[in-house]
Amino acid sequence: MASPKRLADIGYKMFSGSMMLLTLYGGYLCTLRAYRYFQRRDQLREAAENQSD
Repeated sequence: MASPKRLADIGYKMFSGSMMLLTLYGGYLCTLRAYRYFQRRDQLREAAENQSD
């Protein structure tokens, strides 16, 4: 049986690893949303310019 200190170290590493993955995934989602926002803004701007011609 592993010692309590060893179990605590393993638990901490698993927890911090999962937090790191969640942070990376959140950053990915935020970046994707910003990319789509700017892409859509450019499309709307082009449509407005074409409509006024």
